[in-house]
Amino acid sequence: MDSETAVADNPQPSPADDRFLLALVQSGDEQSMATLFDRYSKAVYSIALRVLEDEAAAEDVLQAVFMQLWRNPESFNADSGGLGGGLALKARARALDALHRAHSTGFINPVALAMPADLAGEAGRNALAARARAALQHLTDGQRKALEAAFFDGLTHVEIAETTGTPASTVKAALLGSLLHLREAFQA
Repeated sequence: MDSETAVADNPQPSPADDRFLLALVQSGDEQSMATLFDRYSKAVYSIALRVLEDEAAAEDVLQAVFMQLWRNPESFNADSGGLGGGLALKARARALDALHRAHSTGFINPVALAMPADLAGEAGRNALAARARAALQHLTDGQRKALEAAFFDGLTHVEIAETTGTPASTVKAALLGSLLHLREAFQA
């Protein structure tokens, strides 16, 4: 079974499929890397863009995350949280780093990167995004705002509490409740 067949048979990425593709990337298979890029690039770019609010800087993060995947695939784990989750966390961390560097230097250098179309992968990502939006709709306003501040702005529960004037224990409980709700929604 080659990487294209694995993706064509299952547009929704499975941890087993990601492990298979990641093993091929470790052996230097460029097609598997392209498949993973097609599958996860939009999510990585979206997270970076949400944090940085700058298209060129988000493209830099996208390129850096996938270069790290290509150069050091063994540092990614397709099991715990899935490869998509790991890529999303790396994108967020790199975007926050870039944001902090941009504030200290005053600018970010843009780099252009073409993104190929993958309709089957896009459909799978759209289905996951719709599921995430539906799960987020069931959160309270406080839970959703705390989750967004923690994930997209990189704030700790203490920083969120200071920003909103809410007790830290309330913010921590809101974050925990929102994460538990999202886990249940995606395990259903």
